[in-house]
Amino acid sequence: MFRTKSIEQSIRDTEEPEHGLKKSLSALDLMVFGVGVIIGTGIFVLTGQVAKETAGPATAIAFVVAGVVCGLAALCYAEFASTVPVAGSAYTFSYASLGELVAWIIGWDLVLEFALGTAVVAVGWSGYIRSLLDNAGWNLPDVLSGTDVAEGFGFDILAFALVLVLTVILVIGMKLSARVTSVVVAIKVGVVLMVIIAGLFFMKAENFKPFIPPAEKQEAGGGWDAPLVQLMFGYEPTNFGVMGIFTAASIVFFAFIGFDVVATAAEETKLPQRDMPRGILGSLVICTVLYVAVSIVVTGMQHYSELSVSAPLADAFKATGHPFYAGLISFGAAVGLTTVCMILLLGQTRVFFAMSRDGLLPRFFSKTHPRFHTPYRPTILLGVLIAVIAGFTSIEELATLVNIGTLFAFVVVALGVLVLRRTRPDLPRAFRTPLVPLLPVVSVAASVWLMLNLPVETWLRFGVWMVLGVVIYFVYGRSHSRMARENR
Repeated sequence: MFRTKSIEQSIRDTEEPEHGLKKSLSALDLMVFGVGVIIGTGIFVLTGQVAKETAGPATAIAFVVAGVVCGLAALCYAEFASTVPVAGSAYTFSYASLGELVAWIIGWDLVLEFALGTAVVAVGWSGYIRSLLDNAGWNLPDVLSGTDVAEGFGFDILAFALVLVLTVILVIGMKLSARVTSVVVAIKVGVVLMVIIAGLFFMKAENFKPFIPPAEKQEAGGGWDAPLVQLMFGYEPTNFGVMGIFTAASIVFFAFIGFDVVATAAEETKLPQRDMPRGILGSLVICTVLYVAVSIVVTGMQHYSELSVSAPLADAFKATGHPFYAGLISFGAAVGLTTVCMILLLGQTRVFFAMSRDGLLPRFFSKTHPRFHTPYRPTILLGVLIAVIAGFTSIEELATLVNIGTLFAFVVVALGVLVLRRTRPDLPRAFRTPLVPLLPVVSVAASVWLMLNLPVETWLRFGVWMVLGVVIYFVYGRSHSRMARENR
């Protein structure tokens, strides 16, 4: 169960003609992927919501805190991705350091994270497109718009179609995916920059007072909706004040989710030892700067107590008499979610492909397309399944599973850096995580703390999924593993 797969063997697997992926990505492509998947509705919605309810103008500091937590994990990812340039991200890294069972668990976790994340984002994209269509006077029937899914029969035709189109793009090739992403990210970042620049002219100094509002106790909660940390330690999270900044950081952290997907493309990068650290860290820095700028603009345009929760940035422009920018924000959000959806789907197919190549899932899915050199079989399978899930299921309440899955992966990668430094100090490392073991330990502690702030029901659902994964491993994966066959 704890046998490890050597780095050398992992790299040799990528050289097999039928099971290797085409190397076509540069550092710029990776940064574009990172920015494309990180910037979604969070920058247009979450900033104002947290400012109104949790941190006030100090939301900008909360974004910095969350960015630092992600930065700690990013440094660990950068070392692994440059040392083990193989598809699979945290799954591959843990296989090389912590053993097969841990690798299976983290791979199973990532399958849930990326699949559910893709479906949730597709449903969100559909909502924005329907809003834009409604403004143009075109209305979809309720039965095809997904609005009846929660109450009865309904089908979200837009979410379904989006996932299928993105599946075709990913099958055709990574370079095409990178080009599509580059165009869409350029539009998305352009919209964000226009909003920031325009908002600077409508800011008022008095809206920043007080910058850190007085602390308020959150309303008492309990049961399955309560954060696990509250039930375990009696900790009472606060809104506003200095501690409110950290409470806000645990919320806005989820706006950063996605940079780890960049690591799944390590095998398809031309110079992974140099470009993976640049892609991971560069995309994180760019997004942190944009998030901080947007939070400053939105709290400067309108007093935090008057911000709306559903569309704070758009409504702030309406309040200043500039509805044009509100429409521009909706357009930017809709365009932005397209790349988020595609890159999450990309990440999932690469993890699935890597697990299949190792025999933990059927080897049928590990063959690449003879012309495009992409893992077309898992891409088509997962694309169709996720399209159906997005079309038929109301899954907003399950979105927090994406968050706990990401944080769990952060913990495993940080521990993996510590283990591999001790077991394989001889490995050539193009990028080295600084301050080892201190930095990985701090990364683990920060990730665990944010996990403890998630509701108990999220932990229960996550636990059920993990137990199911362990059962599948012992029934199938353990005996079909390539490592098991080679050791017989």
